[in-house]
Amino acid sequence: MRRILLLVLITLTIILGCAKKESQLVFAVGGAPSEVDYWEKLINDFEETSKIKVNLLRQPTDTDQRRQSLVIPLKARKNNPDVFLMDVAWVGQFSASGWVLPLDSFIQRDQFDLPKIFASVVKEADTYKGKIVALPVYIDSGLLYYRKDLLEKYGFSVPETWSELVDYSTKVQQKERENNPQFYGFVWQGAQYEGLICNFVEFISSNGGRIIDEDGTIVLNSKENTQALQFMADLINKYQISPPNTFTEMKEEEVRTYFENGNALFERNWPYAWNLHQSDQSPVKGKVGLAVLPKFEGGQNAATLGGWHIGISNYSDNKEEAWKLVSYILSYDTQKKLALNLGWNPGRRDIYDDSEVKEKMPQMEVLKKAFEHTVARPNIPAYTQVSEILQKYVNSAISGKLESDKALEQAEEETETIIRTYRE
Repeated sequence: MRRILLLVLITLTIILGCAKKESQLVFAVGGAPSEVDYWEKLINDFEETSKIKVNLLRQPTDTDQRRQSLVIPLKARKNNPDVFLMDVAWVGQFSASGWVLPLDSFIQRDQFDLPKIFASVVKEADTYKGKIVALPVYIDSGLLYYRKDLLEKYGFSVPETWSELVDYSTKVQQKERENNPQFYGFVWQGAQYEGLICNFVEFISSNGGRIIDEDGTIVLNSKENTQALQFMADLINKYQISPPNTFTEMKEEEVRTYFENGNALFERNWPYAWNLHQSDQSPVKGKVGLAVLPKFEGGQNAATLGGWHIGISNYSDNKEEAWKLVSYILSYDTQKKLALNLGWNPGRRDIYDDSEVKEKMPQMEVLKKAFEHTVARPNIPAYTQVSEILQKYVNSAISGKLESDKALEQAEEETETIIRTYRE
C-alpha cells in the first residue's frame, strides 16, 4: 500500500508539474463603485470565454489618486498591473517614460478593427512618436447645450459660429432679464483649473490655432490664439453674455447647475450633463438640445478630447494575454454593453449606429459628430506643468488683468523653458 500511495503521489506531482500554469492578469480600473462593479461582471465573462484569470485591481475614484496608484508601480518597473485605463492627459507622460507597450504589432498581426475606432482620437491622443500606445475605451468631448424652447420662442436656430452665439445670446438675454435678472446668454468653464484649458483649446482650435505644432514647436503666441483668447475675455467683459464670476468660480458643476436652473441660453459642458438635464428633478427637462460647439468664421468645429484609454504595461509578463483582454474590451459586444449599462460613449464608431443604443441614448447622433472633431491637449510628458502655466495666464487674460497678447507671450516663454528642460 505504501508503494502504491508513493507511486500515486509521484504521478500526481509529474502531472501537476507538467500542466500549463493558468495565465493571470492584473487589470487596474477605478471610477464610481457602480462602474467598478460592472467591470467585475465583464471580467467574469472574459474569464469564462478566454480561460485567462484576471485580478481586478480597484483604484480610487479620484482621478489624481488613480494616476498616482499607477505611477508608483510603473516607476518601479513592477510586472503588474498588466493592463490599465489612463486619462487621456496621462498618455503622453506614460509613453515618454517608456511605461506603455506599443500595440502596432498586435494590431497588424490580428487584423484588429482599427478603422472602427475614431481615427482622430487615435491620431491625436493614442499615438506617440509614430506608434499606437493606447486605444480609447470611453470618449468625452466638449459640447454645446442649448435651450431649444427659447431659441424657438425668439426665432433663432442653433448657432454655427461664435459670432452667431454672441448675437443670439445678447438678444435673448435682454428679453429674458425682464423676468429673470440672473439670466445670461452663455456659461462655460473659466476658473483657474484644467477645465479652463479644455475650453481654451476649443476656442483656439476653432480659429485655426494650436499650442504645439507637429514639429513640437510652441506656437502659443500666434494671431489666431490671441484673437480666440481675446474673444473669451470679451464674452465676459465686452459682450457681457457670460457671468462675471466665470473666471473665479465656473467649473463643470457650477456651469451645469446655473444652466439647469433656467439661468442661461447656452452651456458648454461634457456629455455627462445630458442625463442630468433630462432627469425628473431638472427644471429644464425636455427643453434642452445638444450640438457641436460653434467655430470662428473660416475655422473648423473643435471639441477638446477627454475620456479613458486602455494600455498595456511594458513590464507585463503576460503581454499576449493582456492584448486579448484589450481586444475583448474594445470588441463590439463589450463596447455596446458599456454604452447601455454605464452610459459610456464608446471608442468604436460603429456603436453609435446601433439601433438599440440610439433608442436608449438619442444624443449619440450628435456625440458621433462631435467626436469626429476632437482635439487633444498636447501629448507631451511635461503636460501637467504646461497646463499649470496656461491656466495662470489664460485666466489672467479673461479676467482683464493681462492683455491677451502679453499673456500668451509670457506663457510661451515659460512653456518653452519647461519643454527644453524635459528634452535635455
